[in-house]
Amino acid sequence: MNILGISAFYHDSAACLVSDGKIVAAAQEERFTRKKHDERFPNKAIEYCLAAGGISSADVDYAVFYEKPFLKFERLLETYLAVAPRGIKSFIAAMPAWLREKLWIKEILWRELGPGFRGEILFSEHHRSHAASAFFPSPFERAAILTLDGVGEWATTSWGVGRGNKIELWADIYFPHSLGMLYSAFTYYAGFKVNSGEYKLMGLAPYGEPKYKRLIYDTLIDVKDNGSFRLNMDYFNYAEGLTMTNARFHALFGGEPRKPDTILTQKDMDVAASIQTVMNEIMLKISRHIRKETGEKNLVMAGGVALNCVANGKLLQSGVFNDVWIQPAAGDAGGALGAALSVWHEYLGNKKLEIGSGKLDGMLGAYLGPEFADEEIKRYLDERAISYEQFSEYALLDKISDAINAGKVIGWFQGRMEFGPRALGARSIIGDARSREMQSMMNLRIKFRESFRPFAPSVLYEHVSEYFDMSERSPYMLFTADVKNDKRLPLSQKDEQAFGLEKLKKPRSKIPAVTHVDYSARVQTVHHKTNPRYHKLIARFNEKYGCPVIVNTSFNVRGEPIVCTPDDAYRCFMRTNIDYLAMGNFLLDKKAQPEFKDAVDWHKEFDLD
Repeated sequence: MNILGISAFYHDSAACLVSDGKIVAAAQEERFTRKKHDERFPNKAIEYCLAAGGISSADVDYAVFYEKPFLKFERLLETYLAVAPRGIKSFIAAMPAWLREKLWIKEILWRELGPGFRGEILFSEHHRSHAASAFFPSPFERAAILTLDGVGEWATTSWGVGRGNKIELWADIYFPHSLGMLYSAFTYYAGFKVNSGEYKLMGLAPYGEPKYKRLIYDTLIDVKDNGSFRLNMDYFNYAEGLTMTNARFHALFGGEPRKPDTILTQKDMDVAASIQTVMNEIMLKISRHIRKETGEKNLVMAGGVALNCVANGKLLQSGVFNDVWIQPAAGDAGGALGAALSVWHEYLGNKKLEIGSGKLDGMLGAYLGPEFADEEIKRYLDERAISYEQFSEYALLDKISDAINAGKVIGWFQGRMEFGPRALGARSIIGDARSREMQSMMNLRIKFRESFRPFAPSVLYEHVSEYFDMSERSPYMLFTADVKNDKRLPLSQKDEQAFGLEKLKKPRSKIPAVTHVDYSARVQTVHHKTNPRYHKLIARFNEKYGCPVIVNTSFNVRGEPIVCTPDDAYRCFMRTNIDYLAMGNFLLDKKAQPEFKDAVDWHKEFDLD
């Protein structure tokens, strides 16, 4: 039984193939088209998923869309009518796309899947898709469920329970009241791009103080003891306009939104710290209420807000739940996966698959994208006369370990591409976590992004508690944890009192490249069962140099999707100051490469100027 899940038209279009209950393949359209957050119908992602499953559209029994377009359209119309005539510009901008394609998903599916498709077309609800993506691949037979995002059809927050092959959603909060929209409003106000800059706001927060926390609670959001909330829409513009905030919001915080790419001020940092603190507290309140109402010991989460690893870390550390599992593709892309799993378990009545021993889950480490055999990589390199050396696995890992120790930066292209927004050791840029220069050097010379943004550590699963206040697995980089006290470096009183970006200049631990200014780190634990080669690399580095932690960041530059193919990887390698590129068993040295002539002005293509 083959089920094809599809998400499209809003943010991060994606496709997923589930065969007999097992996730075979999943990928975002952006990885193939090279358009960041590509919202178009995911033709290339579907093509990949079918090929990975060794099937054609004729073999697909069910195609399921991750939400119900007519319900979403109803919400848009009711919202515009409620604020008319103020929302006329937004209405005029939105309607053509809806009337041309977004309402006609069923017809589009028939057309794009081709004449061979004879299956059934189904639709899931947006937050049920999120809930299914969180519960069914989780390691739990039963769990409480929490989904939070900007908005689906109507719901912005939902919670309930998953037991066996059934999901029950017990309560919802509806648009326009949304934690996702609230956080995005502050993302916009801080001068970052909505739907992609939220990570920046989260990374900026530790540089500030939550001076505006009380103002947010008193003016913008009313939060009850059970975590339910309502926004004061007098201060927001997203329901009716083309921006997130309005003049009242700007007056409340003493000025207009920061213009993108201008200097960050202490006020911007304090605003970021304030909304992050509010987010942490509200998620804790909601979680306590869910634990009390459901009686469940474990929690699963999905939706874009579930990618807020700082709030997730606070929740995990609170002990409200014994364990928390979060879908790695928590945003809309993961809705494709959840829709397919919902059909298999709920519509067709099949049992939840047994994951096996330990806390491994059904996501296969999220390594669900394309992979390239050594033969394919070699053919690509030879056809372009690219210089390389070929090694055995052991020799390659030994060579890379030495390069990391020497302060080199390595592009790491191995195995199946990750599904979701995080690079997890398949399409990664890696380096030495002990280096005092690595964080700023990677940000400015390789990623071409803001200097304040932190990098994540990849740590051997068996060593995580030696370096971080964490004993659980964190394979998907979705929880922050504090660096252990015995790994921290003492700071002078002057350094302790530093403000803003001045905090960035002083190393704070023995692994400064992955230690944020508040001593936190966005941890990825690496397990030998899910990514054996990456585990072997870090283990070899640890054997030779006594550190089971390396830097891991996504293999791309700012504004570009994570690389997918050898060609994507080589172009990114040549455009940046990466020293070595490891693709399969091949190692490319930047110094040995032929002259590289770029076919495009990539600084403009990825908005780097």
